Amino acid sequence: MPFDQILINNNWAAPASNDTIAMVSPSDGKEIARIARGGAEDVDRAVRAARRAFEGAWGQMPALERGRLLSRLGHAILDHVDELTLLEAKDTGKPLKQARADIINTARYFEFYGGAADKIHGDTIPFLDGYTVMVLREPRGVTGHIIPWNYPAQMFGRTLGPSLAAGNAAVLKPAEEACLSCIRLTEIALEVGFPPGTINLVTGYGEEAGAALSSHPGIDFLSFTGSPEVGTLVQKAAAEHHVPCVLELGGKSPQIVFDDADRRPAIETIVSAITQNAGQTCSAGSRVLVQRSIYDGFIGELAGRFSSVRVGPHGADLDCGPVISAVQRDRVRGFLDRARADGIPVLAEGNIAPDAPDGGYYVKPTLFGPVPLKNSLACEEVFGPVLSAIPFDDEADAIRIANGTDFGLVAGIWTSDGGRQLRLARAIRAGQVFVNGYGAGGGIELPFGGFKKSGHGREKGFEAMREFTVAKTVVLRHG
Repeated sequence: MPFDQILINNNWAAPASNDTIAMVSPSDGKEIARIARGGAEDVDRAVRAARRAFEGAWGQMPALERGRLLSRLGHAILDHVDELTLLEAKDTGKPLKQARADIINTARYFEFYGGAADKIHGDTIPFLDGYTVMVLREPRGVTGHIIPWNYPAQMFGRTLGPSLAAGNAAVLKPAEEACLSCIRLTEIALEVGFPPGTINLVTGYGEEAGAALSSHPGIDFLSFTGSPEVGTLVQKAAAEHHVPCVLELGGKSPQIVFDDADRRPAIETIVSAITQNAGQTCSAGSRVLVQRSIYDGFIGELAGRFSSVRVGPHGADLDCGPVISAVQRDRVRGFLDRARADGIPVLAEGNIAPDAPDGGYYVKPTLFGPVPLKNSLACEEVFGPVLSAIPFDDEADAIRIANGTDFGLVAGIWTSDGGRQLRLARAIRAGQVFVNGYGAGGGIELPFGGFKKSGHGREKGFEAMREFTVAKTVVLRHG
């Protein structure tokens, strides 16, 4: 497996730098592979290869055949599910059961978009007498994809699936912290039979390969998932060439619990939504807002369940794994230390397995509360297994607190009152709102994206395909 090579025009080769980057397993801090350190020269060659593919064999392929290729890739991923699961778990540190779910969801993306490839329909518009007006949906051309380290396999499917289904050719730059599954998935795509230049992969550092891709004049559209700070840089770079973007930039998502909520499923889901992938999820439910009349009792039950969370290496397949790196571990610990220094009570902590390797990047899942609204725990994205409990008085108060951050990605509402469910769902500024649940097992069909600093544009479902196409109006005068 050519982990230390890049892929351009269906050819694996060393990068121009002839340099590599060490990949380290978060479970024990040991090196597991080396990837190519790609840069601007490699990105330029990849973009040119994608342009040739778009103007050649791939761009001329009927939508039905594109869909069949995507579907075959989905099936091939399932044929390699055990291999890819282990690779994803070792690379990211997440428990095996979570990694396996990620790989299955990755396959589902290609199955979904394989079936959708020939269903990108245009419109006709009633116009003046003697005219026929058509609105066509056409591929944008060459798309750039900069994806994060928290869900490398899923992001591979989530971003490439709709782009390829729409007929674009792509250049992928995965995260340098975790991308081994992306490299293997790209190899599987070649085995399935994608034409040369359709999928190009350049690994490397964000400030080198990522910056080169976001600023390249030869791309027609850019998809980025990451932090708001880097998203700003990416968008500015793309704007130099008037390249449109989809940006998914994180969140501070609330789970709102009213006094009539069914407690048992709410507690289980709330704990899972912050400990899954060690809290390193843009849509993590990192704030739990509880109606004041039940706050003490509910938080007591939540703390009891939270205390049972087990943390360990990926192979132990516990509830929660390590965070991705020493840098991320220290960042999360910084939030924990500041919260303690601010006097915010610790209500519960999870347990790190006694046999967890000393070199791993482990953080105890921690429940704080009550957290003041202006404290960083209540308004900044920690990106770790840290949950902030906040009381509220009534619906208006819950809405005010839920909307009171710079983010607006996901929200959860727990209540049996049907009118309240709809009122809150309409009032909360978030791209996805779940009622008496949270998350959707990948949610491949469900449009996903944010308000405010959570980004703009939509991924997943048919909305993503609209992002990766452009409308063309054709006006025929025929008398």
